[in-house]
Amino acid sequence: MSPEVNTLWIKSLARQYGFDYCGIAKAQELTQDAKRLDAWLQKGFQGDMTYMENHFEMRVDPRKLVPGAKSVITFLKNYFPSNIEIQKKENPQDAVPNIAKYAWGEDYHEVIRNQMHSFLEEMRQKIGKIEGRGFVDSAPVLERSWAQLSGAGWIGKNGNLIRPQAGSFFFIANLIVDIELVYDSPLPQDYCGTCTKCIDACPTQAILPDKTIQGNHCISYYTIELKKMEGLPENASLQNWAFGCDICQDVCPWNRFSKAHQETHFKPLEGLLQLSKNDWMQMEETTFKERFKKSPILRTKLKGMKRNIQWLMDRRL
Repeated sequence: MSPEVNTLWIKSLARQYGFDYCGIAKAQELTQDAKRLDAWLQKGFQGDMTYMENHFEMRVDPRKLVPGAKSVITFLKNYFPSNIEIQKKENPQDAVPNIAKYAWGEDYHEVIRNQMHSFLEEMRQKIGKIEGRGFVDSAPVLERSWAQLSGAGWIGKNGNLIRPQAGSFFFIANLIVDIELVYDSPLPQDYCGTCTKCIDACPTQAILPDKTIQGNHCISYYTIELKKMEGLPENASLQNWAFGCDICQDVCPWNRFSKAHQETHFKPLEGLLQLSKNDWMQMEETTFKERFKKSPILRTKLKGMKRNIQWLMDRRL
């Protein structure tokens, strides 16, 4: 089949899988992104995330990840919760800590990775022999750059991909393959304009005016990536966040267009949004592992959650 026919079929299949967007870009070296990433690393904004320093060439050139790669297919999957779920989260008793929306349900890495494997197999059955790999925020891939190149949206001042009339509450997945397809075009401009709401709202001043994110000052970094709490500035304001942070997305005007997702795997885990700080502090390891075995929260471990919540309690947040 021709690249045109294959492209139409792939995008149709993406809709069947429940993806909210599917776009395609030509596999090539991301020269400008390489310069920006190198400058970001040189300034130490990765903090303890030393894995960001690894496999630099692979991060900026998908052909290093998949030999012979010709196309990068980008998928978006919405995870914005329903109004009922948000009310449960935003109007609980005062002692309930904040948890980023992406972590309310099952681990998106596993959910979307399984969908990627199945998707690639269907491509092989339909199109023929294809060499390819799927990636979901778990390998050296600049997924937001590929999403932008595929026409999915633009990179906002808060570093998130923002989709016109849809917002930024999307997971991004990439499928790198060795077949030629029809490539989409990036949006002609970004639409943040003069808005600085995300910059103004960030309590740790992690967002710089030039769209640079000081990763080592982000609340998500403090609560997930930072393993030693003594590395957290004493005057840092976590604003009751115990795992991740949504502040820069919650204040973004484009997210007024966000609609509730339809992915059952992303529904809030039972009881999660009602757990108080005391509930977390009294939780035992076996209970934690069983209750959150499919959750992104498992990453920080119970020890990490208790550390974060103790920090909040000590400051009466």
